[in-house]
Amino acid sequence: MNIAQMPAPDSFATKPILVTGGAGFIGSALVWALNRRGRTDILVTDFLEPAKRWNGVVPLDSGRDSKRRNLAPLKFTDYVEADVFRARIQSDPRAFGQFGSVFHLGACSATTERNESYLRDNNFAYTRDLAEWSLAQGARFVYASSAATYGDGTAGMDDQDDHLLRLRPLNLYGWSKQQFDLHAQKEGYLSRIAGLKYFNVYGPNEDHKGDMRSLVHKAYEQILATGKVGLFKSYRPEFKDGEQQRDFLYVKDAVEMTLHFAERATTAGGLYNLGSGQATTWLALTSAIFAALGRPPNVEFIEMPAVLRDKYQYFTQADIAKLRATGYTRPLTPLADAVRDYVQNHLVPNRRLGEPPPAA
Repeated sequence: MNIAQMPAPDSFATKPILVTGGAGFIGSALVWALNRRGRTDILVTDFLEPAKRWNGVVPLDSGRDSKRRNLAPLKFTDYVEADVFRARIQSDPRAFGQFGSVFHLGACSATTERNESYLRDNNFAYTRDLAEWSLAQGARFVYASSAATYGDGTAGMDDQDDHLLRLRPLNLYGWSKQQFDLHAQKEGYLSRIAGLKYFNVYGPNEDHKGDMRSLVHKAYEQILATGKVGLFKSYRPEFKDGEQQRDFLYVKDAVEMTLHFAERATTAGGLYNLGSGQATTWLALTSAIFAALGRPPNVEFIEMPAVLRDKYQYFTQADIAKLRATGYTRPLTPLADAVRDYVQNHLVPNRRLGEPPPAA
């Protein structure tokens, strides 16, 4: 396949946009952010049942399905089931026309997934095929990698492309993401595409993610049900209970960073950390959740399941200097402000991105 073409400098502004995983968490937030820019020339793919093409209109009974509800208030040209889209472009690369930007956010994001062949096909093979297809038509390809590729962090969390080989992910999900990063490097794609290593993203539209939801969403439900939050105990002496640290990134910031790579940093290639750049303890995060609800903190420490103990990240912190070097200058939302916005403007009123606020 000829993949020598490069996207035109104005391709983001002048050509349609593809968002895979567009009914999911970051994907639907990205469509929302595009709509706020006045962009509706968007093709969305994802897995929803039954398979339908809606011409940009979601059925009125979609509230019964969380991912459908993510899409309901958003504006886009069309929706196509992911497997249908994949099969059609394999048989006819121009089946859906030509795109200026491809945001590949569709993947299995479950860190506990054990089906290696499924992860290899869904997270590696499809990403590979879509990258080649995008490059062949001169589209800007921006895809989701993951901070899970850094494993326990002992090899560092450096997003320099030449450090890839030393990384050791802790789970099959992380390995599946690492596989494509390595493939893109080997094939020379990284100079022309952008791979985004999302750290711990949280925010509206994550309801459907089950156990993979952020602690903010889980804690909110726990507080309403029991008045308290359960946090895993620490099994490493250098970290006290609740003082394990993660880099938490608000989804509204995450999508601004993501769009930057097609909107402004159109020639920036390689892997980039997307995070806040600040490690925060679980206790600090839960305190912000309680504060947003106007309640005093009430935390209990619980045993971590044995299956997770040797696969648990105790510390993550994104070095975002490489992102900043591409010209990304927007300030990040402070944790307390982001949690307050999420809790008070989305969780309490049960409001998705793009849905109008409840009537006064």
